[in-house]
Amino acid sequence: MAANSMKKRLLGVITRWLNQETTPDVDLAPLTSFERLCYEIRPGDVILVEGRTRVSEVIKLITQSPWTHSAIYIGRLYELGDRPLQNKLISEFRLEMDRPYIIEALLGEGTVIYPLEKYSQEHLRICRPKGLSPEDTRKVVRFAIDKLGNGYDIRHLLDLARFMLPYSFIPRRWRSSLFSHNAGLQTRTVCSTMIGEAFQSVRFPILPFAEKTPDNKIHLYQRNPRLLTPRDFDFSPYFDIIKYPFFNLDDLSLYRHLPWADSDMYCNNPDDCYSIQPVIDSADKKNGNAPEHSQSNTTPVKPQGESP
Repeated sequence: MAANSMKKRLLGVITRWLNQETTPDVDLAPLTSFERLCYEIRPGDVILVEGRTRVSEVIKLITQSPWTHSAIYIGRLYELGDRPLQNKLISEFRLEMDRPYIIEALLGEGTVIYPLEKYSQEHLRICRPKGLSPEDTRKVVRFAIDKLGNGYDIRHLLDLARFMLPYSFIPRRWRSSLFSHNAGLQTRTVCSTMIGEAFQSVRFPILPFAEKTPDNKIHLYQRNPRLLTPRDFDFSPYFDIIKYPFFNLDDLSLYRHLPWADSDMYCNNPDDCYSIQPVIDSADKKNGNAPEHSQSNTTPVKPQGESP
């Protein structure tokens, strides 16, 4: 008992140290337009996060990618379409019906649910599964919801580091758990593994292996979900990469710069144009005031370039 207690305390100290965040530079503009992301995001989308914790720096070193964390967007509770499930989430996690939520696996917390605005100040990217049907989207979301409460697999993270790095800080005599085939359900996971298993539950590919048979047919095999990292959703050809930069060129509203001839000119066809001019009543003329909604007078106008 004393050894287990000491182990838990030591693990808690290490976890808190790894989860310490660097202070963001408030003088820099955010790279992501969070407001637009909230408007465009859909249930089933995978959110990639460029983390700022010490463990994020470790993951960047392991994966050689800026994306250190992944979460799955489940939408608002009323979008689930399952009243008993909605009531369960509200009672157990004190959620709100019209608030957008994500599910993620976090070091020190396990698989948890948080509002989307938790990452409002972070650099984000959306990976959207191509052609995922509404029915399978609901199944993927439900799979993630069913994982709530599972623990975080720290051993998995260490094994992944030993597997992916060309050198190792961890003695090779420590047996890796990445390739073990344990009977029963896994009760611990990491962020990308949980999301990968959710998509694989509906046979949706992430980075599958392809094998060509002697008769020139192609067979696909799902990748071991315990080897998935956040960057794999970025690399996958089966996910659309959606970016919402803070300065978006699509927001320039080019239609405002079209060469309109006259704001009060209307045309039925090139030979039939007219102008609507306000008509001021005589009483208003005398007082020097024009009403806000005055009557209009239609005056035919010939198009420019046409002789009178």
